Amino acid sequence: MLSYTVTFLIIAIIAAALGFSGVAGTAAWIAHVCFVLFLILFLISFISGRRPPVV
Repeated sequence: MLSYTVTFLIIAIIAAALGFSGVAGTAAWIAHVCFVLFLILFLISFISGRRPPVV
């Protein structure tokens, strides 16, 4: 998930440098959504965690 965020962020930076503002905005929005989704899933997995089995 985090690799998708970095990929779309790089695409947004390159598109912005080349003047494609629509593509850059869309790629930046997708990167933002992926990052927020990554944070939410990370927090859920951190809170639930792995607990030792009950014997």
